[in-house]
Amino acid sequence: MTTEELIEKLELIQKIKCETPTLEIKSAEKGCPKHLYDSLSSFSNQDDGGVIVFGVDEEQDFKEVGVYDPQDIQKKINEQCLQMEPVVRPLLTVAEKNGLFFVAAEIPGADITERPVFYQGRGRVKGSFVRVGDSDEPMTEYEVYSYEAYRKKYQDDIRVIERATFAALNQESILNYIELLKIGKPKLAAIPDDEIYELMSIKRNGQITLSTVMNFCPYPQAYFPQLCIVATVVPGKEMGEIGEQGERFLDNQRIEGNIQEMLDGAMQFVNRNMHTKTIIDPNTGKREDRTDYPITALREAILNALVHRDYSVHTEGMPIQITMYEDRIEIRNPGGLYGRIKIDQLGKVQPDTRNPIIATELEVLKVTENRYSGIPTIRRAMHEYGLPQPEFLDERGSFIVKLYRCRESALSIQNEISKSNDLILFCKIPRTRKEICEFLGLSSVTYAIQTHVMPLVKQGLIKLSIPDKPKSPKQLYYSV
Repeated sequence: MTTEELIEKLELIQKIKCETPTLEIKSAEKGCPKHLYDSLSSFSNQDDGGVIVFGVDEEQDFKEVGVYDPQDIQKKINEQCLQMEPVVRPLLTVAEKNGLFFVAAEIPGADITERPVFYQGRGRVKGSFVRVGDSDEPMTEYEVYSYEAYRKKYQDDIRVIERATFAALNQESILNYIELLKIGKPKLAAIPDDEIYELMSIKRNGQITLSTVMNFCPYPQAYFPQLCIVATVVPGKEMGEIGEQGERFLDNQRIEGNIQEMLDGAMQFVNRNMHTKTIIDPNTGKREDRTDYPITALREAILNALVHRDYSVHTEGMPIQITMYEDRIEIRNPGGLYGRIKIDQLGKVQPDTRNPIIATELEVLKVTENRYSGIPTIRRAMHEYGLPQPEFLDERGSFIVKLYRCRESALSIQNEISKSNDLILFCKIPRTRKEICEFLGLSSVTYAIQTHVMPLVKQGLIKLSIPDKPKSPKQLYYSV
């Protein structure tokens, strides 16, 4: 950052009067803040990094107060950066404005293989933070583990399950799998079966692995009650809506068995709860039965959840969730995106595989192709059906797929999202209730605030200038 860019940053702060996911503000008028560790950690643990600006007092309405000593504060910032693991290397910039000195510390995002970056004094679990809105939040134990699992290439799908025995497996399924493995592989076929069990991770040091339990055990839920699918049908567009007779769910099923059986059971559930239209082709006169969603897209989305969910000890108590709403279906699996891949890269680049043995076994069993074709297949199937493209979300610890059953529903939601985004941009400069009401083109100030602003406040996207007095006539609303 140049001195000119730091001056521009100071001017921006005076306009927005708030912190952001990549901007932290510190006073430092009387000394260097003693605890920068949370921000150093959270900025380092996100791709975009972040900037800490010293010399602005948030408690005095973001007044520019300058730093006590531009030379000493740089030394103190570096001292705290040396207490991080791995060490943080900030880029420091000093600028003068109106006789006052200001310092900016640019914190680069660490490579994923070096995360989580944490404060040594608290340790990896308690000293790791993530940026949520404009605040630094402690990482969950699972978030810390996820980085470690990727860095050290843990294979949770072949961890040993001590309670499981070879006798508890479906012997016919195991023999069939071994025979399929040997096809076209003369060198493998020459190896005794007991050695193949170890070689192909059916066993590890003579003990049964998790992938074996999930694919070849008649009832894996005896060992892992929550490694299942919970499927529900909701009478509305949001969870919690009640049906005409007071029912919370129109259908509710716990789907168990091995991975292939859970896939079949889930497909039966969604088929049972979908509408089927009969369409006559005007050109050929042929009849076609058309379901709400393309079967191919549903199967791929559910199979992806079963294959790529997190099977670590941290998530073995979390089932996959399939929720059918009036206008969409959502499939949620424990474990966010794995490795370096981002949402906008799905289906375009080859991702890291979280559970390679499970994927390979299902490929041999002809359940999946294991060619990274699932996402493109879902997109193509939705396009051919004339439906909106699927929505993929990577939330803290979960990956979600949303399929919409009609374009109008998706467009309505997209319009609401667009309106919210416009409002967030409008509130980059703090706004009054009246200004927001006029911007939205509404006549009722109360309705505008309750309907459009308060949901964004709950999400942490918009903040109140006087949070202790939400009904204050001097209240301003600004986005973060």
